Amino acid sequence: MLLAFHIVLFGVLYLSSLLLHVYKRKNDLKGDYSSKLWDNGRQMVVCLWDLYGKLWHGYELHGVEKIPEGPGLIIYYHGATPIDYLYFMARLCNQKGRLCHSVADHFTFKIPGIKLLLDIFGVMHGGREECVQILKNGHLLGVSPGGVREAFFSDENYNLLWGNRKGFAQVAIDAKVPIIPMFTQNLREGYRTLGKIWSFRWLYEYSRLPVVPLYGGFPVKFRTYIGDPIPYDPNVTAAELAEKTKTAIQSLRDRHQKTPGNILRALLERFDKHQKDD
Repeated sequence: MLLAFHIVLFGVLYLSSLLLHVYKRKNDLKGDYSSKLWDNGRQMVVCLWDLYGKLWHGYELHGVEKIPEGPGLIIYYHGATPIDYLYFMARLCNQKGRLCHSVADHFTFKIPGIKLLLDIFGVMHGGREECVQILKNGHLLGVSPGGVREAFFSDENYNLLWGNRKGFAQVAIDAKVPIIPMFTQNLREGYRTLGKIWSFRWLYEYSRLPVVPLYGGFPVKFRTYIGDPIPYDPNVTAAELAEKTKTAIQSLRDRHQKTPGNILRALLERFDKHQKDD
């Protein structure tokens, strides 16, 4: 069943790419992916992923009203797979008509056949100057400071593995935008890795290749919670802002996630009609 799920997941990914290629050919579009001419094609993909999230994970998004109308840097916890972030992007686009640009690891751009999909949704590897410019242009930008390391080696306790990373905070300061913290409940119960096995850890540290196996695909309940924005303050250093952001995400985790996570409990939450958005 889990193998079938992974086939379906990649099927949805490549179906999204195929839809965009067909749309591009039918409308004879070239470049300028921010053009309104791409809106209908983008909306097809958004509806596909929103439906997928709703059916497989009963996906819910809470606190979307906390996202400012203007630019902002969305900082989130990275699960074994960022599928919750894809659901978030789709739901945000459906509810608010807003596209959230994204910074992704360079491995993402080596996946064959999805370049157009990445371009249409503003996914980039992202140097600091490029990120600042995206924000100064009035867009939202999503970043996970934990990145691949957090994806592979965090676990059902949802520890943040950021090290001393503070570049994202400097981007927010340079662009003079707020940081919006975000956390998804039960993310590690849907998908897990074998990152606790020392040989996989050693191999990753030695090669920096994505060699840590992923398993799961369990249809657990996903709820994404958006926290209160951390406003721009010219008197705060990047290190201080990074620590504030980390504390904000840990607070969301402590409020909404029972640790250690439990797959059975997360599955049963699909049928819990009494849990409130607190």
